[in-house]
Amino acid sequence: MVPTASMADIAFLLIIFFMLTTSFSPDRTSVALPSSERRAEVDQNPAIVAITPDGTVAFSDGERISVQVVNMDDLQQQAEAVVDEIPDKEFVIKADRSVRYEAVDGALEALRQAGVRKIGLLTHQRISQGNP
Repeated sequence: MVPTASMADIAFLLIIFFMLTTSFSPDRTSVALPSSERRAEVDQNPAIVAITPDGTVAFSDGERISVQVVNMDDLQQQAEAVVDEIPDKEFVIKADRSVRYEAVDGALEALRQAGVRKIGLLTHQRISQGNP
């Protein structure tokens, strides 16, 4: 006879392990990122401004789930609240590659007006095909 009591213990330990090691992203906005060859590391849990192909803007402070913003003034107010709490908080703009530049520029300007010091653009890293 095979002892099954220890099997339940192992199953629960595995469940706990996976629950503790899984990271959840506060922003689930699906976008097709532009590509770039340069890469820079981002701080842990940056604030995220997501811009979808239809121009919808969502904001997450890096801790809570993203919410849709009405306009750039609303984005500026939410960013100011984050900067007041954490002055060196890094912000990342996650824009779809088909988004018009005016939308990205508007988000950048709103973040600058809010006093954000660190702003990055999220891209998909392209592997360069240089000569050896």
